[in-house]
Amino acid sequence: MADVVIAIRSELFLAEFEDATAPATCARFRALLPYEDQLIHARWSGEACWIPLGGRDLGIGYENATSYPAPGQVIVYPGGVSETEILLAYGPTRLASKAGQLAGNNFLTTGKISIGWRKSAARFSGKGRHRLRCGLLDRPEPKCLVSAMG
Repeated sequence: MADVVIAIRSELFLAEFEDATAPATCARFRALLPYEDQLIHARWSGEACWIPLGGRDLGIGYENATSYPAPGQVIVYPGGVSETEILLAYGPTRLASKAGQLAGNNFLTTGKISIGWRKSAARFSGKGRHRLRCGLLDRPEPKCLVSAMG
């Protein structure tokens, strides 16, 4: 059952928290909701979009870290060698930066992102930043997200 709605431009995707394998990361992200930021196409990681968070310390460590997220997985690199970042994979991806290969915690997964997001991301590639908003499905924010996407 979906926990979160992710809105990118005018498209909505439902996602589930990965509480069993990344409980601290999921708890931290829940505390940030509703969340809004700018999404850009990845430079180093393949078929993915990312949210650079700079030196922001999320107060999390590694839990279920992977360098190769599957399409539909949303991972967070907690910082260290490179800047903190959130990555949304839509195709073949290897989390990396100019410093080399990285690993991040998979904290959200959406099955439909591999189809719908792949098509959307292809349109976003090379076209700058795009607004991303996330909200819990059991709160009133999703209605606000949908109405604000126009």
